[in-house]
Amino acid sequence: MTGEKRDFDAVNGEKRNFDTAAKTWDENPGRVKMAHDVARAIRATVPLRPDMDVLDFGCGTGLLTLQLQPSVRSITGVDSSQGMIDILLAKVREQGLKNVTARHVDLDKGGVLKGQYDLVVSSMTLHHVPEIQPLIDRFAAILKPSGMLAIADLDCDEGKFHDSPEGVFHHGFDRCIMQKHFERAGFEEVRNRTAVIVAKPAPEGGSRTFTVFLMTGRTRAEG
Repeated sequence: MTGEKRDFDAVNGEKRNFDTAAKTWDENPGRVKMAHDVARAIRATVPLRPDMDVLDFGCGTGLLTLQLQPSVRSITGVDSSQGMIDILLAKVREQGLKNVTARHVDLDKGGVLKGQYDLVVSSMTLHHVPEIQPLIDRFAAILKPSGMLAIADLDCDEGKFHDSPEGVFHHGFDRCIMQKHFERAGFEEVRNRTAVIVAKPAPEGGSRTFTVFLMTGRTRAEG
């Protein structure tokens, strides 16, 4: 890609099997806090309304999904891990939620994103996706006119955020390059902010700080 920094780094050629991690996924307090922080950043950036239909891509066990659920008409969680979807569906049943649905969708195996939404959100998922532009294009296709996309993910991290490289295809993202992905898909009013600051222990002692950005964009209005 001449003249442009390459944002793709295939660290591991195999996708991670998240089914095995699903049962204990919510036991990580840092992961739960991040979902709260990302939800707070989305609420501060996107005007959530009770008539909105939302898609949470890479929803996992629904940590973000359930944070946004009270503010919107409906929210659909999709994930490539059936184990994660099973946990989310159990939460939905236990809490008696009527506006939350969840679907197993693996795009790499022919799965399709269906429906039309006012908002698509995705948190800490895109660094597990080999090719970003086709996915951003798919998001644009399922958004209504003047719909919004909100993506939270790591800033460039030199490969030090994850304890294991399994299933990690990007060492975070350059925000300028991510903005180009949005704009190529037709998004307008593309903006970003820092959503989360994470401190993790460093192998050499002490701690290392990582940042998670929230990038938003809007599809064109009708007419």
